[in-house]
Amino acid sequence: MAERLEVLSSRHFPALLAELGVSLAFTTYQAGKLFLLGSGDGGRLSLFERTFARCMGLCVDGESVWLATLFQLWRLDNALPSGHVHEGYDRMYVPRVAHTTGDLDVHDLAIDRAGRPVFVNTLFSCLATLAPRASFAPLWRPPFVSRLAAEDRCHLNGLAMHDGSPAFVTAVARSDVADGWRDHRRGGGVVIDVRTDAIVAEGLSMPHSPRLHAGALWLLEAGTGFLGKVDPVSGRFEPVCFCPGYARGLCFAGPYAIVGLSKPRGSRTFAGLALEQNLAARGAEPRCGLVVVDTRTGEVAHWLRLDGAVEELYDVAVLPAVRRPMALGLVSEEIHRTITIADPAPLRP
Repeated sequence: MAERLEVLSSRHFPALLAELGVSLAFTTYQAGKLFLLGSGDGGRLSLFERTFARCMGLCVDGESVWLATLFQLWRLDNALPSGHVHEGYDRMYVPRVAHTTGDLDVHDLAIDRAGRPVFVNTLFSCLATLAPRASFAPLWRPPFVSRLAAEDRCHLNGLAMHDGSPAFVTAVARSDVADGWRDHRRGGGVVIDVRTDAIVAEGLSMPHSPRLHAGALWLLEAGTGFLGKVDPVSGRFEPVCFCPGYARGLCFAGPYAIVGLSKPRGSRTFAGLALEQNLAARGAEPRCGLVVVDTRTGEVAHWLRLDGAVEELYDVAVLPAVRRPMALGLVSEEIHRTITIADPAPLRP
């Protein structure tokens, strides 16, 4: 990074990661970085970064990390055998496979029970998967979107999975015209049940990152700054914790929710949202970083701040049973020398 990046965290954040036995991965499309956050030596944080153009959604599938970038979906696989360490790192993610999709403005990303990537194709307002000889294969689109078109009609963005299948999505508006969602940023947001096409929550401001956790549907209302849950009966959004920034990216580790925060850009997309008033009422400036919310109390238990080169994050994911992860870059000498051998394959299928 040409510009300096300053990282500051609450004092016991590294200890929490060690206690939970997890590390975190998070992305910034603005700076084009994949960050891997773990527990380093001496009770310090370990922050490792690699460059990928316009990093957006990511998900963890066993020993692999999937990553949506500007025009590709990448799969990074751990190259270290169980119990092995490389220069103090217990995971070394190697870019193995890239699927070229073109610029679909892919947002959230998940792996279904069949091992297929399922992603939010925001440009075409649909859920999609990979196709062997095409940019994508559509899987589902909102009932109010009349046709597939490269028009980002409703700004479909978030995806929640249940038992390995798509369950809920978030969209900024019920719009069926090109870029129509921008006119409804303050209260046009919806949550849709993919299985029934039903609108289960509405009246939201810029909803993102729906996730099912402990029997509840959680999401981030980025336009107001709140992490909360959707009441399954009334469909109302129930705020749990105010997060000081534009909130996108949500994952869970034990009783904790980890939320990604961004500094709103000086553009019409972010202007005029209730988030501005909510920050001002609390005497707060918007932050870029992570907050760790105790879901039992609704309080911020830990935090990480990023200042300087990085101002916007998109997604965050938990790396279970990982202490200190790293990844190889595409232009490094190390990726030339890292060779692993699989179990022998039969000569004939």
